[in-house]
Amino acid sequence: VQLVESGGGLVPPGGSLKLSCKASGGIESISFIEWYRQVPGKQRELVANINRDGSRNFAPSVKGRFTLSRDIVKNMVYLQLDSLKPEDTAVYYCKQPVYDSWGPGTQVTVSA
Repeated sequence: VQLVESGGGLVPPGGSLKLSCKASGGIESISFIEWYRQVPGKQRELVANINRDGSRNFAPSVKGRFTLSRDIVKNMVYLQLDSLKPEDTAVYYCKQPVYDSWGPGTQVTVSA
């Protein structure tokens, strides 16, 4: 399974971005997707995940601001980032844990 993220960019505090994770393969490739983020010098942090049954989990630092959705026709998982803060600045990665596949990441920068 190959994954590719897109949608990152530079936004001011309070802004929004919608990140996409495109997976190769069939519906199983997006049945369970995790989103991580990483800043230089720090460990990769689990931000959110969506499970096979559609249930979602979010890290306390992003709960209420980030949402997840999935499009099984397009084989895409989306991470909507709202009310962004400077501390959300990081490279965001999606991962398919069953296949241990990672995308190359997309940079999100929140700055005035």
